[in-house]
Amino acid sequence: MANSGQANRELTEVLNQLWHLDSNRLKPGTDYRISLQGKAGYVAPGSNSAKDLAKAPLFAYVNEEKLKNIKTYAHFISLLDNYEMSTGVSETVTSEELQENRLFIDAIMETEVMKCAHKYLVKKGQSPADLGKFKRQLYDTWFRLYHRDRSGGEDSCGFEHVFVGETKHGKEIMGLHNWVQFYLQEKHGHVDYKGYKARDKKNTPDEDDHVLNLQFSWKGLVKPVGSSFIGISPEFEVALFTIIFLMSSEKMTSVVVKVDEYMLELVVCRHGSSIGTSYPKLLSSNNRDL
Repeated sequence: MANSGQANRELTEVLNQLWHLDSNRLKPGTDYRISLQGKAGYVAPGSNSAKDLAKAPLFAYVNEEKLKNIKTYAHFISLLDNYEMSTGVSETVTSEELQENRLFIDAIMETEVMKCAHKYLVKKGQSPADLGKFKRQLYDTWFRLYHRDRSGGEDSCGFEHVFVGETKHGKEIMGLHNWVQFYLQEKHGHVDYKGYKARDKKNTPDEDDHVLNLQFSWKGLVKPVGSSFIGISPEFEVALFTIIFLMSSEKMTSVVVKVDEYMLELVVCRHGSSIGTSYPKLLSSNNRDL
């Protein structure tokens, strides 16, 4: 993807179109409430001790009934259960799980967000117009298993890394950029939110912000800073990262775009014809420079 102003202007336009079409985005303060609490401190590289500046969980409330009643979230949540946390442990994929992967793709393809993304990718010559073929392309992008760890079997896929999270040699958290997974892991006592990250006082986030920089530990490992969309639908994230992935043949692509009020750096790394990782980095919000 050319990192030219023109490419980013066009990308900004299409991503904002997707943002406006995202009718399954949850409303902060109504569908869920977060509690930001303290600003997280510095964690030395390789260290797994972080001062806890947030005694309470990040998510004070989430309307789980609403999640269960929105098809894309319901299928998404059932997928979260299907993956082993440790890379290097070969995934055993049952036929039922393969079916769940397909049901998730079917569900997101019924949304205006994914229809718009598909139309854009066809126009740009990156995706087949045929719906069945496009679903196959999505499947290969997100669900095809590959070796992330050289010593093991086929142990990872884009969906798992980005949405579920994995650990590398039991020392480092990789992925876990999704708020639904964060909430569920927090609820089960596996995630401990340590505080938000911001450069200075004027950049303190709001509790209705849809993108946050967070510090947390997961099953004993610390993530010094991880960015996450909050309250955003699964289809929006899939659409956003699929577009950036397919529009570039680079091993690593990074684009800066303004989506709604958020200045974001969106990073996507390629693993053959699949997504290796993808995540947002919040640069500023409401014209606050982070």
